[in-house]
Amino acid sequence: MKKIIAVAILATVAACSQGEQAAEPEATEAAAEPAAEVMAADGGTPYGNFKVTLADGTVLTEEVRADGTYTSMSGDGETRTGTWVQKPGEYCTTSSEEGATERCHKESVDANGVWTSVDPDGETATVERIATIE
Repeated sequence: MKKIIAVAILATVAACSQGEQAAEPEATEAAAEPAAEVMAADGGTPYGNFKVTLADGTVLTEEVRADGTYTSMSGDGETRTGTWVQKPGEYCTTSSEEGATERCHKESVDANGVWTSVDPDGETATVERIATIE
């Protein structure tokens, strides 16, 4: 972000002192920078290990990998896999089951630091980032 601001300032100064043509290469450099990764609701990377507690008390452990895949494991041993993508304010998954479609969960962290995820059906789950899968 600081680089983008610095480039914008340099482009403005160059435009004022040398005309519009000097500003265009600076804008091209800013556009060439890679897009910032969308962060998870807690401000961390969208991948890692998470404990998800569903509204009914069911606890899932999810391993969300940087390669865009995930594995979700329930306490009774049921395992589900698929792909994921982090969008601003949403965590979206597509199960590896045949015919599955993308489901996006709206995520937020409240004033008390509680991370919640609301699925498309309106069910709320609590999410905690954990160090390892147990």
